[in-house]
Amino acid sequence: MIVTIFRSRLREEHKEEYYKTAERMESLAKSMTGFVSFKSFKAPDGERVSIVEFESEETQKAWRDHPEHLEAQRLGREEYYSEYKIQVMDNPRSYSYKPE
Repeated sequence: MIVTIFRSRLREEHKEEYYKTAERMESLAKSMTGFVSFKSFKAPDGERVSIVEFESEETQKAWRDHPEHLEAQRLGREEYYSEYKIQVMDNPRSYSYKPE
């Protein structure tokens, strides 16, 4: 399992365009081989956190290097984000609890 944590802050002037691109990227990611899950959260201070899981390093890299995603990454750097941080973890420990 590969887990990518993407933390970001949006530039106000490009939010509408960002949301359109983000919707497309979520749809595209979900169609990729090896996709496991995607969740996104927004903190009260405006920071956004997205958690994306893929089955393997190969499938995560295929997503990272997809041509449409590469274009979205470029737009993110140039227009959408005032800042961001990406953390990629390979085989993270996982514990869970879910009562019946």
